[in-house]
Amino acid sequence: MRKIVKTVAIGALLASTSAYAVGTAACAGCHGQYFEKAALGKSKIVKDMSLKDIVKALRGYKAGTYGGAMKQVMVNQVKDLKDSDIEALSLLMKIEHGTQTEKATTHAAAAAVAAAGGSYIDLNADASDEVRIEQEDLGNRNTVSEKALGLRKTDLRDEADTTGVKTDYNRPAPGTSTKFERAYKDAPPMIPHSVDGLLPITRENNQCLGCHLPEVAKSMGATPIPVTHFTNYRPLTAMNDGYVVKDGEVLGYDIQNTSDIKIAKAKKSDSLYQGRFNCSQCHAPQAKVKTDVANTFKPDFGDDRYKAHSNLADAMNEGVE
Repeated sequence: MRKIVKTVAIGALLASTSAYAVGTAACAGCHGQYFEKAALGKSKIVKDMSLKDIVKALRGYKAGTYGGAMKQVMVNQVKDLKDSDIEALSLLMKIEHGTQTEKATTHAAAAAVAAAGGSYIDLNADASDEVRIEQEDLGNRNTVSEKALGLRKTDLRDEADTTGVKTDYNRPAPGTSTKFERAYKDAPPMIPHSVDGLLPITRENNQCLGCHLPEVAKSMGATPIPVTHFTNYRPLTAMNDGYVVKDGEVLGYDIQNTSDIKIAKAKKSDSLYQGRFNCSQCHAPQAKVKTDVANTFKPDFGDDRYKAHSNLADAMNEGVE
């Protein structure tokens, strides 16, 4: 009878919240699948806490009155929760038999504190190898073998040994990998760590923010999200009596064509601009695979600092002013 009552009570409580209908999956990256880990190596073990203490902690994080040096990580996780959400989430932590994100636990999504040590990895190093470029230079040869004509590098009449390159996306856990040098000035940096358990990214569930928000990135050893991602550069656009109006001017009349439009006036915000919530749209994970052809592109950073950093916000209007 007690079990039935408990089940009914839990069901009623969870029905009161929609924010955490997916359960506690977002928590597993730091706290472990069974809440058995000290998040960031510093927190209490949640599974050993009482329900009352969990509720108290989450409410304290939301109010900004609970936690130590790392509390900002949790503040960003719970700031939008209602009291009913906090109660439901706390109860789930006590009664769930593990979350459904083993990979997130394995790779400790957002749980690594150590900065990525060592030098940055040059993405173009092997692809731009001078010996390889010379070997693949077909323009200065009198004859070219059929194996060199395409990307497959095998006899066109024989499929026996023709197989695709096996791509390996396995990477170290967040915080334990070495960062990649940017491919060119202001290029979106590549993701150097595993993304298992972190994808897909949605507006409601973005685990990247747990480590990369500027206020926590330094203590996490992560690259902070730049000011451009907190800025809306899009012009205010609307249809007005059949005309396209951009920032108060009619396209085709006041503005002759789209090339006349400069970058819109920046509208900065304290929160992530939702036009850039999908991190993996520009920041891609790297694979351990040899490129099909050598790369003759030589990036000119102008300053070695920009191999690892960006000044895009300062250079946004270069060439259009």
